[in-house]
Amino acid sequence: MIKLATRDEAAARRAALSDRLRVENLPALLVTSPVNVRYLTGFTGSNGLLLLTKDGARLFTDPRYSTQSKAESSCKITIVKKGPLLNQAIAHLKRIKIRKLGFEKSHLSYESHATLATDIRQLEPVDGWVEEARLVKSATEIERIQESVVTNSLAFDRALRKLRPAKMTESEFAAELDYQQRKLGAAGTAFDTIVASGAHSALPHARPRPTPIGLNRLLLVDMGAQQNGYMSDMTRTMAVGKATHRMRYLYAAVLEAQLAAIDAVRPGVLAAEIDRRARITLKRHGLQKQFIHSTGHGLGLEIHEPPRLGRTEVLTLAPGMVITIEPGVYLPGEGGIRIEDTVLVTETGCDVLTPTPKDLLVI
Repeated sequence: MIKLATRDEAAARRAALSDRLRVENLPALLVTSPVNVRYLTGFTGSNGLLLLTKDGARLFTDPRYSTQSKAESSCKITIVKKGPLLNQAIAHLKRIKIRKLGFEKSHLSYESHATLATDIRQLEPVDGWVEEARLVKSATEIERIQESVVTNSLAFDRALRKLRPAKMTESEFAAELDYQQRKLGAAGTAFDTIVASGAHSALPHARPRPTPIGLNRLLLVDMGAQQNGYMSDMTRTMAVGKATHRMRYLYAAVLEAQLAAIDAVRPGVLAAEIDRRARITLKRHGLQKQFIHSTGHGLGLEIHEPPRLGRTEVLTLAPGMVITIEPGVYLPGEGGIRIEDTVLVTETGCDVLTPTPKDLLVI
């Protein structure tokens, strides 16, 4: 059974956003991002718009979701039986005499903006209001993320028992990982599962190939579960067959960088500082140029959310944020190593939510 945001929790989120409308002197806000609609209402359907005013909220959806929307959301609901949802939202705005409307500038299409502009006198772009609220997770959200993390790790453990190097392809192992997630209750994967063997692992976002997993090579697996709407993310790199001295050295350097970054996670620290800790560690090993992406990112209802843990990020970490820590090194023609955990920022530091061990696994 899908677990939803509690009605009280969603109502409190809407109330907080209504308060912001009053402060900003904006009569109404149209929320079009499906993820943000879910965050503010609990509605999980694929077609919905939320109109938020200083005095309340109204969800617009279609007849397919008549029963579902009423079960999931406590706000007023309009079931649109004919035509686009946006047309009915505009008609409602006219009825309540709203002439100034905020819209999510990152989520409204040009066509929809043009439609609104024909009837609404003043359109105000709003940037990231809901995303800002989503930065700090509630206790319920943290519980959902933890469930997703555990499912992801269990799926990895079960799939690993079925791995047959030299006989199983990257694509087949990726399919096994996805299958085990589903068996354990995930609604699906958080992103396309990465399985990359040997030199192929030097591509940070490698796609699984119909190529056998090679012996005496590195094997990188990056996977995440989507469960009850919330995401998890984990990367583990293994040695298949024999682990060479070179493999062990590179792995130890990446692990040292990851642990240094995790050790820096606490409230009040800039996101860029977490990235810096990983980079200076890899620099001591002469590997800084082989680290070609940021150290991590936030996750929650989406697999990539703020904050981004990059060189220039000035956002300050706060308790309740959930982030990934995932430094890596990539050597073309040789292979890549990445180690990633899902991490919760706490009042005094952080908790690593991912239970899968990080010692170099030789299979």
